[in-house]
Amino acid sequence: MQLKIAIVDDNALQREHLRGITAAWSERNHHLTQLREYPSAEAFLFAFEEEGDFDLLLLDVEMPGMSGVELAKAIRKTNHTLQIVFVTAYYEYFSDGFDVSALHYLIKPVDGGKLWPVLDRACQNLAYRLRSVLISTADGDVKVPLGDILYVEAQNVHLLIHTPGEVFRTRMTLLAMSRELDETFFKIHRSFIVSLKYVQRISRTDVTMVNGDILPLSRGSYDAVHAALIRYL
Repeated sequence: MQLKIAIVDDNALQREHLRGITAAWSERNHHLTQLREYPSAEAFLFAFEEEGDFDLLLLDVEMPGMSGVELAKAIRKTNHTLQIVFVTAYYEYFSDGFDVSALHYLIKPVDGGKLWPVLDRACQNLAYRLRSVLISTADGDVKVPLGDILYVEAQNVHLLIHTPGEVFRTRMTLLAMSRELDETFFKIHRSFIVSLKYVQRISRTDVTMVNGDILPLSRGSYDAVHAALIRYL
């Protein structure tokens, strides 16, 4: 697999340490990996806005200027597929990692035993993104990666397929679409199927997605959705 990995930490020794572990993992698994180092969140954000093709981010939390959490929130405004791994000395930021759909949260000091399994999981997630569903729209057929779908909404005889950057409209039943999806999707209402990957929180009456959309939850479905989320995590 070809990977582009960024390491963001204001400590040069920490960046070098993480680079060594990641490079050893990459060589062991025969990945073609570009490794980039950035001394600040601002420096990475500039590169990300210019290039936009990073696959994985190893991110410190506490840095001068913009924090790692602030950087992650800025990234998630436009990108929900970059695999973000927080690497920090502080436990109290764990809930922030959940809010930005972080892949994992590693406590320093980090070694190969801690980081390598997380990198393996990132690769699995990235490989999953290659799977797509082909839908017919007014502008022609479009291939939409499953990993880009936030949720699917039924409107009469049409479906709206919501992704971070665009909403696709197609003439199709929700049942037919459900057959194209996999176990990471869950039907929360007669008109909605959500990607568990992008669920931010649930209540007894609704489900909030990472983009802020609030969707209705069918009466009596809370326990089933909660269990599905636990299995996914």
